Amino acid sequence: MAIQHSAVLPPTQGPGGCASDFCDFVEDVFGYLPRADQRRWADAYLRGLLTVPGKKTIRQMAKAVSLSTGAPQALQQFISASPWDWDAAREALARKAAAHLPSHTWTIGTVLAKKRGEHSVGVHRRFVADAGRTLNCQVGLGLFLTSGSTSIPVDWRLVMDEAWSGDPRRRRRARVPDEVRAQPLWAQVLDLTDRLAALKVSGPAPLVLDRRCAADAERLAAHLNLRERDFLIEIRPEQPILPARQTRPAPGPRPAGGPLSALRFMRDGGSRHPYVVTVERGGHARHLNVFSGLVRLPGSRPGAPSAQRVYRLLAERSPAHRQPTRFWLTTLVDRRVDEVLSLTHRPALTHATVQELQDDFGLLDFEGRSFPGWHHHMTMSSAAYAYSRLPRRAHRPAAV
Repeated sequence: MAIQHSAVLPPTQGPGGCASDFCDFVEDVFGYLPRADQRRWADAYLRGLLTVPGKKTIRQMAKAVSLSTGAPQALQQFISASPWDWDAAREALARKAAAHLPSHTWTIGTVLAKKRGEHSVGVHRRFVADAGRTLNCQVGLGLFLTSGSTSIPVDWRLVMDEAWSGDPRRRRRARVPDEVRAQPLWAQVLDLTDRLAALKVSGPAPLVLDRRCAADAERLAAHLNLRERDFLIEIRPEQPILPARQTRPAPGPRPAGGPLSALRFMRDGGSRHPYVVTVERGGHARHLNVFSGLVRLPGSRPGAPSAQRVYRLLAERSPAHRQPTRFWLTTLVDRRVDEVLSLTHRPALTHATVQELQDDFGLLDFEGRSFPGWHHHMTMSSAAYAYSRLPRRAHRPAAV
């Protein structure tokens, strides 16, 4: 379905009436769109996300950016029906983020949208740990480029369950491509990082994940190792590991030469003495005792490169706790411990950004049901956030 041409936008203007900043951004990110009407409505949708307070409905955004009665239908068609490729826009956002965020890492953010019914693309029933119950929802995974103070979304995946993967009728109705199938979380994370690595926009930035996004850490670490991708992954205290060198065993049963938990490794003397590290979290300086030791991961095929790879295991303990409370596994074995620990707050920054995207940039306000529409909307919300956070911006665009 083509965008109708009866609705005509007023002349494009940038923030405060100045075309240079906002319009240059729109041209950089969406200038590849082949039709002039597509570029016009990309400008309008972005302007609506940046100016409309509260929930960003199509009707409210159309009212803010156009005097035409046909604008709501045209904006809806631009998002849900117009056949434009979102990958090029995301590549442009990734290049902008990489250019302006020094010493960035890659992080993953999770978006959960509660839904009624079963027709919205990808919706399924899922136990949500934060809510403590099973919800009917859509789940999206976002790849973010994250520095010490800013996290920018640059790519997205919609999580599909087996019911959606095996239902041709629902897939056809929602226009889900044949190659999109149910995958475990670790495979979705690999897909996101593989695409950004292929674009070569980021350089050798490490992937930093907390436990919310690092399910099956052992398998994920093995695949990232095969890709020669550095990482810092939070693991469970009971994660099985193998000491890289012999340690003096503590009293208690343990299989000779077999794996032991990360917690047991540290209690067995995997680290001779703690580092005292001061980290900034939640706007407050915290003092941590950090234990460090060299380990390998069990379960790899004998002779495989991942079986010989040595990782550093870090365990945090705050003064209020007698035992370590968080464990991290990393390939950054040659970095100073305080440098590595300074990266561990970045997933929390990304989760805070996801909340900001939901509250202020309409991330959950997609009104359609199709797979392309969901990706179009997530791309536009990401662009609005990037415009507001990256350098070379003046003011938000004024409502028309």
